[in-house]
Amino acid sequence: MANMRLATAARNALADVFTALIDGAGRAGTIALYTGPQPAGANTAVDGQTLLATLTFSLPAAGPAIGGVNTFGAIGEDSDAPASGRATWARICDGAGNPVFDCDVTPPSEGGTMEINTTEIVQGGPVRLRNFIITFPAG
Repeated sequence: MANMRLATAARNALADVFTALIDGAGRAGTIALYTGPQPAGANTAVDGQTLLATLTFSLPAAGPAIGGVNTFGAIGEDSDAPASGRATWARICDGAGNPVFDCDVTPPSEGGTMEINTTEIVQGGPVRLRNFIITFPAG
């Protein structure tokens, strides 16, 4: 049975790499919310899924990680969602549009990687994300 336990310094370094990648293009990175099935990997092209909203990180996206936790700064809203639908996954990209990672999106009660207050997005409406935190566990 595999068993790995990370030191706090390692957890912080992993978290800080995510911030560095999101900030890597020298422009603010983005969070794009989509309908449909999540692609097999972050390098797989979006194919048939509907873009519901694009939110923008601040630059830098986050300060240094503390205790393996990356708490991102203010995230700019999408004031005019381009489509309606149920958000099921998100692609996080750097400012040049290069993917950093994909993750599932769920309401808070379902325990997804990215939990948002409502996954039902309405075209033309605003979409906001109050906070975004990534935690790298110790083990």
